[in-house]
Amino acid sequence: MAGAYKKDSITLPGAVAMGTGVMIGAGIFALTGQIAELAGALFPLSFVVGAVVTAFSAYTYIKMSNAYPSAGGVGMILKKAYGPTTVAAGAALLMALSMVISESLVARTFGAYTLRAFGGDPESFLVPLLGVVLIVIAYLVNVSGSRSVGLLSIVMAALKVGGITLFGVAGLWASGITFEATGGDAGATGFVASVALSILAFKGFTTITNSGAEVTNPHRNVGRAIVLSIAICVVVYLLVAFAVGSSLSLDRIVAAKDYALAEAAEPALGKTGFYLTVALALVATASGLIASIFAVSRMLAMLTDMKMIPHSHFGMPGTIKDHTLVYTVVIAGFLTVFFDLSRIASLGAFFYLVMDIIIHGGVYKNLRHDITARGWVLLTAIALDTVVLIAFAVMKWLSDPLIVVVGLVGMAAVFLFEWVFLARNRISEENHH
Repeated sequence: MAGAYKKDSITLPGAVAMGTGVMIGAGIFALTGQIAELAGALFPLSFVVGAVVTAFSAYTYIKMSNAYPSAGGVGMILKKAYGPTTVAAGAALLMALSMVISESLVARTFGAYTLRAFGGDPESFLVPLLGVVLIVIAYLVNVSGSRSVGLLSIVMAALKVGGITLFGVAGLWASGITFEATGGDAGATGFVASVALSILAFKGFTTITNSGAEVTNPHRNVGRAIVLSIAICVVVYLLVAFAVGSSLSLDRIVAAKDYALAEAAEPALGKTGFYLTVALALVATASGLIASIFAVSRMLAMLTDMKMIPHSHFGMPGTIKDHTLVYTVVIAGFLTVFFDLSRIASLGAFFYLVMDIIIHGGVYKNLRHDITARGWVLLTAIALDTVVLIAFAVMKWLSDPLIVVVGLVGMAAVFLFEWVFLARNRISEENHH
């Protein structure tokens, strides 16, 4: 696998573009309305709290990446923290699955915004169909080679950040900087639960961790890139949240939660602004999906290389990375067809938060002295994740118990699968890279 990863091939701006490129797209277009549904009028504040929780979580990834920059990323952290165990392999697979779930979230968002542009029914079967079409296109772009993916991510990240910032500023200006999305207090539990989705909007920073071995001067630049990408995204998210809230009432935001930005653009910016916002959404979701599929297929290939997950060619030609690319798009396509946006986001939040807690716990117990990490920061990250996870699970149990059951069964199946696989395929603890 070493030949597939080029040292010093990603600059600091390139790493920042990679992180923001994955975050912006899933985060703002797919989740704004869903966060407003849980948090009520305080939904802009949810992004701020989500950024704070993410900052505590990012500390662990930054300290580990500074000490052990690796293309293995999250898989490397887990293996160093727990050794080649079921806990490490299961949590790594949860991370990979949460990334695939995010892809289906973005794909369905693409379908929802496309139909909105043509006045179609957002409940139509065309939404998942368009999502699957986008996944296939993203697969073809990835097959064309990583150089085109890297260049595209930088160009698209600049376009997305600039375009969405312009939307936020223009929306606020057009509305006279008033906030219409008042009332509808969802209570403390609802607000804390909304933070789970806000965290999901920031988790794309882990893409940078997974590229640690390729970033120039990784011991310094991986951490810098993570901090910069989170900072850029929180500013962009706040701008957009206030722009949406200044244009639409809370009821309208929730009603149009799958395409909230497009719905907010028309009253604030007119028909032209509406179509420009839809176009921006399509560009953002498409490019974010391309970058995410690239990142997930690489992570699965690295986990295969580390003997943490099984691999089968299924008669396909090519390398392991070619095969994991196919697995990624097949699973993402399945989720896009059979789950709606709300359930996809919920499943992704459950998987990611559990994996995150496992990482912090392992680093605190076994590695914090080696990487000179502050124990209180790691414990705070665990506590914040746990509180958010419990609040989110309670809210979802009351509104949609099926997705809580699916999440629990899915996680149990992942760890059982890894326990059986590792019991049959013993691997050495010597090489943790």
